[in-house]
Amino acid sequence: MNNADLIVATLRGAGVTRGFGIPSGNVLPLMEAMRKSGVDFVLTAHEGSAGFAADVTGRLTGAPGFCIATLGPGATNLATGIGCAYLDRSPLIAITCNLNTDQLGRRIQMWIDHHALFKPIAKATVRLRRGEIGATLAGAIKLALSEPQGPVHLDLPEDVALAETNEPVPAFAPPSLPARAADAAVERAAELIDAAQRPIAIIGASAMRMANPALLRRAIEHFHLPFATTTMAKGMVDEDHPLALGCIERACRQVQRRALRSADLIVGLGYDTVEVEYEAWIGDVPLVQIDIEPADVAPSVKLVHQVVGDIASSLARLAARQATPNAWLPDDVAAQRKAFQSALRPASEAFTAHAAIDAVRRALPGDGVLAFDVGAHTHQIASQWTAHAPKTFLITNGWSAMGFGLPAAIAAKLARPELPVICLIGDGCFQMTCGEVATAKRLGLTLPIVVLDDRWLALIKVKQIRRRLPLYGTELQQEEYREPPAHYFGVPAHGVRSAEALEDAVKQALAAEGPTVIEAVVDSGHYVETVYD
Repeated sequence: MNNADLIVATLRGAGVTRGFGIPSGNVLPLMEAMRKSGVDFVLTAHEGSAGFAADVTGRLTGAPGFCIATLGPGATNLATGIGCAYLDRSPLIAITCNLNTDQLGRRIQMWIDHHALFKPIAKATVRLRRGEIGATLAGAIKLALSEPQGPVHLDLPEDVALAETNEPVPAFAPPSLPARAADAAVERAAELIDAAQRPIAIIGASAMRMANPALLRRAIEHFHLPFATTTMAKGMVDEDHPLALGCIERACRQVQRRALRSADLIVGLGYDTVEVEYEAWIGDVPLVQIDIEPADVAPSVKLVHQVVGDIASSLARLAARQATPNAWLPDDVAAQRKAFQSALRPASEAFTAHAAIDAVRRALPGDGVLAFDVGAHTHQIASQWTAHAPKTFLITNGWSAMGFGLPAAIAAKLARPELPVICLIGDGCFQMTCGEVATAKRLGLTLPIVVLDDRWLALIKVKQIRRRLPLYGTELQQEEYREPPAHYFGVPAHGVRSAEALEDAVKQALAAEGPTVIEAVVDSGHYVETVYD
C-alpha cells in the first residue's frame, strides 16, 4: 500500500464515497488509489465547481465532501469552492497534489505557496508527510466535522503519494461536539421568552446542521413562536406551518422588517451572522441568542441574553419547561405571510421571473431539492419559494459566489438519487458554469436546468438603478433572445415563454433520462420593486 492508498482508505472509513476535481499528472496517484478502492472520481469542468460540489456533498451526507486539484492554477481555481465551504460552514477535505518534496519552494512552473493561499479560507492547511499520513488525515476529518464545520486543506507532494507505507488505516474519530450550555442560561432564556407578549424566532444557518431538526419545530410550537428563517435555513421547519412568516432580508425585506420590529423579543435559533448581521434589520427589539457560538453583534443590538452550547440540548431543555401563552393570534401570522407573498408578485401581463419561480415550485414535488445561484433571482427565490423539508433548499449565503447552483445540483442528485432535483439559475450564472452541463450528461443525471433569461446581470442592474447610475457593463446580450440551440454538449435545450409551458417542460424533464436545459425568457422588471425594496 502506498500513501495515496492510505489516504483513500481513511476517507472511505469516514464515509466518503466520491471526490470531485480535475486531474493533472500530479493528481494521478490519488486518482488511481480512488479507482482501486471504489471511491468515484467525478470530473468537473472547473475546479471551482469541484469545490462547490464537495461542499454540498458534505451538507447532505454528513461525511466530509472531498475535492482534488493540481498545484498552482488548479489550487487557485479550487479556492473559490473552498471559501464557500468555509463561510457556509460545510465539512470538506480538499487535497492539492503538488510537486515532489525536494522541489517545493523553488521557482518552478506552477508552484505557489498553497498554505498561504488556503490559510484564510480553511480551518487548517497542512502538508502531508511520510509516516504521519494516517494521523494527519484522521485529525483533518475530525476537525472538518467539528462545529463550526468547515474545510481542511491538505497538500500532497507526488513523491509522498507514491511512497510505500506500513501505517495502519486509522479508525474514524468522531467529531468534537459543542459543550452543553449551562442549565441556568437555558432557564433564563425560557423566562425571557415567557415574559414576552410578541416574541418572534429567527432560524439561522447553524441550525441547518442539527441531527434532529424536529427539535426546532417542538420548541417553536411549545412557546407558540411565529418564526422566520435566513435564506440557508429555509425548510428546517416546513414553511407551510401556521407559524411560518417566511424568509428575511431578501426580496421585499421591508415588509418583513416591519413585522420583526413589531415584536418585543427576537429569539435567534442557530443564527449565524455570516448570512446577515442582526443590526441590518432588528432595530431596537431585544435579542435572545441560542447558538453554538457567542453572538457576533454590533453595539447597537440589544443583546439581553445568550445561550452558548449544543443547540439540540438547549432546545430540548427549553421545550421541556412549561410555557406561558403569548399574545400572538393565528390571524396575525397568516395576515403577515399573505401580505409578504402578495408583495413579491406585482401584477404584470408579461411572463415574469416570479411567475417562472412559481411554475418551477408547482412542478417539483414537495420533497424535491432545489439548487440555485447568486444574483437577483436569489432574493426572489429565497422569499418566494416554499421549502418543506431540511436540506432541500441549496444556496450559498455566506460566501455568496456565482457559479454555485449547477455544481450544487449535480452533487445533490449524486448524494440523493432517489429525490427529484432541479437547478434554477440566472443567465449570468449559466454563462459562468455551462460547462457543467457536460458533467451532468456524462453522469447520466436526470436534472432539469432552468435558466431565467432576462439578458442582464439583474442584481447589479437594480443596484445601478437604485443608485441613479447609468446602466453600464451589466448587459449580457443586446439583441432579443432567439430560440436556444438544439442542445448544449448533447443535452437537449428548450425555450419557453409562459408559466404554463415552463411547468410542463420541467415535469417532462423530471421524467427524462439525463439532463435537460430549459431557457425561460422572462421579464425581470419587477426586481426593481421586489429586490432591495
